[in-house]
Amino acid sequence: MSAPGYHLDRDGGPLVLTLSGTWEIVHLRDVPDRLMNDLGGGDENVVLKIADLSEIDTAGAFAVARALGNRQVDVVGELRPEFKGLASLINSRRQPFEDLPPKPRSKFAVFDRIGRDVVDFGQEAYRGQVFAGRMVMTLVGLVRHPRRVRLTPLVLMMEQAGLAATPIVFFMTFFIGAVLALVGSNMLQTLGVKIYAVELVGIGVLREFGAVVAAILFSGRSASAFAAQLGSMRMNQEIDAMQVMGVDVFEALVAPRVIAALIMLPLLILVADLGGLAGGMLVSSALLNISPDLFLQRLVDSVGIQQFWVGLAKAPLFALVIGATGCRQGLSVGSDVESLGARVTAAVVQSIFLIIMFDALFAVLFWRLDL
Repeated sequence: MSAPGYHLDRDGGPLVLTLSGTWEIVHLRDVPDRLMNDLGGGDENVVLKIADLSEIDTAGAFAVARALGNRQVDVVGELRPEFKGLASLINSRRQPFEDLPPKPRSKFAVFDRIGRDVVDFGQEAYRGQVFAGRMVMTLVGLVRHPRRVRLTPLVLMMEQAGLAATPIVFFMTFFIGAVLALVGSNMLQTLGVKIYAVELVGIGVLREFGAVVAAILFSGRSASAFAAQLGSMRMNQEIDAMQVMGVDVFEALVAPRVIAALIMLPLLILVADLGGLAGGMLVSSALLNISPDLFLQRLVDSVGIQQFWVGLAKAPLFALVIGATGCRQGLSVGSDVESLGARVTAAVVQSIFLIIMFDALFAVLFWRLDL
């Protein structure tokens, strides 16, 4: 292939531009800039000769059209069939992009945006229900046929999503329990009932903070990981290949992650409860002179095991929400990296929102049940 070239003839009459060689993107280099500088400004007619043109692609046609600007162009030479569309692009009088008038802003643009957001929310809710239905049917099928459970990815997900998160969950709730006891110490000492710091820490950690903090941390680590893993597989067309081979994507990819969340989140809540109680016990012993033995005895007598079960009862729903949200967002990733980042962010934000919302609903339900 010969390099792209051109020749300008200004000897009387209209300006004649002769193109030669291969005008393709891999060969253009600085030829378009030199052509634009040689043509300069002006609005004279141009005769374009393409008899010596061997090849041209869209990039080459755009470079010629950009250099010609708004000049009237007459194409001379027999056009091959594949050149006709590109010749029409060159022959058209194109206005430079920088001269295009800005798109007028509608007075109702705000309402248009609100309407689109409402429609998008409805479509997202519908897709979420469809995904939840397929996920539930897959889990029911695995309960009826346990041998179809894929143990290798399940154990791997349990290790990555659960065991790896135990240190951060323990230390986070440790400091939360310490803060609870520290905040309550001043008020309780003023009232002369510092012993109630045990109930403050015990009920707060076992009933609310242990479950919610563990679920939020699990969401930040695992929902984002699920979305990123499945999104990468979607971008690499691995999921499409699995579907072509007849593999059930929900059974092979979604179910192991959801089951791992169902198994490991109660364990993380237990770790969170232990961390929170340890932090509260440390602060109570240091600031309120409540010995660890008295703290544990008061915890058993006044708080009781019921508060622990109330907090642990939230784990299955939280786990389903986290696993389903991460997997659904991962399977919705498009073919670009921007879509992957948006879906990973959406997985974390949506799962945390749903955790807090369902925790509020649990609080109302337990209040009505007098638990």
